[in-house]
Amino acid sequence: QVQLVESGGGSVQAGGSLRLSCAASRYRFTYTNCMGWFRQAPGKEREGVAIIDRDGMTTYADSVKGRFTISRDNAENTLYLQMNSLKPEDTAMYYCAASAGWCLLLPSYYNNWGQGTQVTVSS
Repeated sequence: QVQLVESGGGSVQAGGSLRLSCAASRYRFTYTNCMGWFRQAPGKEREGVAIIDRDGMTTYADSVKGRFTISRDNAENTLYLQMNSLKPEDTAMYYCAASAGWCLLLPSYYNNWGQGTQVTVSS
C-alpha cells in the first residue's frame, strides 16, 4: 500500500491561505489512479474536498470550488491542496487518500489514508 503523510495544516484567520502537502511512498505512487483530500469536522461525517486522477482531471466539492486547488507531482510523489479565502466552516481534520480504482469524491472508494492534518480557521 501507499504510505501517506500529510503536512501544512495550521491556524489562520478567515480569508487566509494554507497549502497542504501529502508525501507518498515512492512504490506504487504511479500506480495510484486517484488521490484526494477529504475532511472531517467534529461531530460530522468525513466528506470529499477534491480529487485528482493520474491524468490530472480534478473534481471539487461545491463548497470549495474557486477557492481550493488540488495538484499532484508524480515525480516528487506529492499531492497538494492550495486553500485560499478560507472560511471558519473549512475548519476540520484534512486527510489525504489514495485509490487504485474509481476516482470519485466519496470516502468509501479509498483504501489508503494518511493520519490527517488539522486546519483551523477563525473568524
